[in-house]
Amino acid sequence: MSTQKKRIILNAFDMTCVGHQAAGTWRHPSSQASRYNDLEYWTNLAIELERGAFDALFIADVVGVYDVYRGSAEAALEDAAQVPVNDPFGAISAMAAVTKNVGFGVTAAVTFEHPYLLARRLSTLDHLTKGRVAWNVVSSYLNSAARNIGLDNQIEHDARYDLADEYMEVVYKLWEGSWEPGAVLRDKEKGVFTDASKVHPIQHDGKYFKVPGFHLCEPSPQRTPVIFQAGASSRGRRFAARHAEAMFILATSPETAKKLTDQIRAEVQAAGREPDALRIFTLLTVITGATDEAAQRKYEEYLSYASAEGALALYGGWTGLDFSSLDPDTPLSAVENDSLRTTLESLAADGDDWTVRDVIRKRAIGGLGPVLVGGPRKVADELERWVDEGGVDGFNLAYAITPASTTDFIDFVVPELRKRGRAQSDYAPGLFREKLLGDKDGWARKSHPAAYWREYYVGRESIADASRGQRFEHRDAAE
Repeated sequence: MSTQKKRIILNAFDMTCVGHQAAGTWRHPSSQASRYNDLEYWTNLAIELERGAFDALFIADVVGVYDVYRGSAEAALEDAAQVPVNDPFGAISAMAAVTKNVGFGVTAAVTFEHPYLLARRLSTLDHLTKGRVAWNVVSSYLNSAARNIGLDNQIEHDARYDLADEYMEVVYKLWEGSWEPGAVLRDKEKGVFTDASKVHPIQHDGKYFKVPGFHLCEPSPQRTPVIFQAGASSRGRRFAARHAEAMFILATSPETAKKLTDQIRAEVQAAGREPDALRIFTLLTVITGATDEAAQRKYEEYLSYASAEGALALYGGWTGLDFSSLDPDTPLSAVENDSLRTTLESLAADGDDWTVRDVIRKRAIGGLGPVLVGGPRKVADELERWVDEGGVDGFNLAYAITPASTTDFIDFVVPELRKRGRAQSDYAPGLFREKLLGDKDGWARKSHPAAYWREYYVGRESIADASRGQRFEHRDAAE
């Protein structure tokens, strides 16, 4: 008896900058990375992704600079290593206007964005995209970012997640509880747009945030956008087990991925959610062509443009280590710090002793993830192995050259995956959450913490009550 093959989820991984994961390749003659300021670059990319029936464009972001390497941002600036970088929200509406199905995962850090304001920005995008937005929840990792918003240094790693837990409570209250279903009437005859008796102040008064009022936006199609999360530390996994509907992990091989995916799904179930309530993506850079030989030639050509200085600037920010102070041939070991704690751990997960020289050689193009080089069959075989043996649901596909890497993948690999029944040829109907999780309802599941607040304020103080001087006793969720 045959079993149905698991569909592989495909996300493009990009960032509103010149050099994202592949240091130096922006100099390649066919690269359009330096067009990151042109709206047409983004709309053309979205159209191309929908041609390949990609699930989403996953847009990374940082609000600091990579200044650990040699104690300066000079190397990052010279190689355009994630600087200059634009706001990731800007182009999404335009991309949504030229597509109908592809989703948009946008990154925003809870440590630098106030929940009252970010809730409005995400609701706005969910409205304008007709329910195709996901929020990649991050707690940030660059000290340079923390200092530029008035902190002495980055908040300690686990404390950032404590803040994030309360942050999520605030936005769930705004998105799910503040406006009841049916609050918006649009009644022209009576002259009533919104029934104020169905709009509630959330009266949040916590350790980190105080938000007494109601959400500024009417409920968007998904209410709560799909929640993405990136970070596989033990504290990050606990956060993901409770909140994430898709999680982005780093792994060097299917074998190391398997350990992580098993842990994550067990923690999701322990948190009272269904095992299939979360999708897991890993990072890969795929360089492909008509044949294995053509792909290898392409890889060697791209590698000739790679920048060692740019790669070490990026890894300095990702690990908190100044690689200029290390012997290039001394094995690296995982260290405790407040940057991306899992970066060095992921490199060492297969038992290999990585050196600075290895980072340059193996990751100048791949960045945080491995590089897969080959023709359609070889690449499809390996992607299937990551899914079937590694337990991932899909991939965040970084580019070596943009948009050529994406176009090559769509032209060479996607047809092979479709032949094997592993990639979609068209999109399922519905909102992004429905397409991603296969649910029939575009709202967060009942097992998700957002759903707790869906009817929490019904029968409690509304804006209409407040205008009449009526007051209700407020109770916290803990009760």
